[in-house]
Amino acid sequence: MRLDIAQYKVKAEPYYQPQGNEIALYEAAYQRRLPVMVKGPTGCGKSRFIEYMAWRLDRPLITVACNEDMTASDLVGRYLLDANGTRWVDGPLTIAARIGAICYLDEVVEARQDTTVVIHPLTDHRRTLPLDKKGEVVEAHEDFQLVISYNPGYQSLMKDLKQSTKQRFTAMTFDYPHPKLEAEILAKETGTELAVAEQLVKVAGTARNLKGHGLDEGISTRLLVYAASLIQAGIAPREAGRMALVEPITDDADIRATLHHAIDAVFGTE
Repeated sequence: MRLDIAQYKVKAEPYYQPQGNEIALYEAAYQRRLPVMVKGPTGCGKSRFIEYMAWRLDRPLITVACNEDMTASDLVGRYLLDANGTRWVDGPLTIAARIGAICYLDEVVEARQDTTVVIHPLTDHRRTLPLDKKGEVVEAHEDFQLVISYNPGYQSLMKDLKQSTKQRFTAMTFDYPHPKLEAEILAKETGTELAVAEQLVKVAGTARNLKGHGLDEGISTRLLVYAASLIQAGIAPREAGRMALVEPITDDADIRATLHHAIDAVFGTE
């Protein structure tokens, strides 16, 4: 059965504002079909960047949200029973290798290490994917590229990539945009006024300074978009900030109080 590549294409241009030369770096890596590892905090735009690059390069994109229950079969495929007996069904990694897609393994460290080793043959000169249960070795399409992402600041020693995996990838480090650019992103993404976007970014700066001092993670750009969207829906900025910027990131009463004060200082108490 021939797969319809068009179903995996990114249909419309995703909104993405570059922070540096990451577009040129990724294009160079793709030109050489080098595997890429994208690192950075939660909600800083890693997935949006990969989606944008797939659109820019006009390549199909297959995204896998990794989790601790994911097995190698979930990635490569398995035999299934149906009315006619057993049939093999390719997994997302195998589909990507066959059709020449960009395969994006999001938060790859959430997967078990015995699962991630299946990607190794695709990341070196072999560019192959052995399907042991099927007795087949898939030769990756010439346009295939493997991309993984993870948050190095949020991983324990038990949830980190092995050096044998890390050193198979080129790597790009992302962070939250600088305040001016982040405010512009919020305004463009949600339609909120730039002045309001700047105030939200100011609140985020306070929370990010608390990382490691009561917070595991700061307020992400994604959460700022949520807050701006609530404001656009008619919610008062203080309430939107509490709902989108404070409650999701901490249950600690003292930290919540500190962030509530930061919101009040920026937006006022009325």
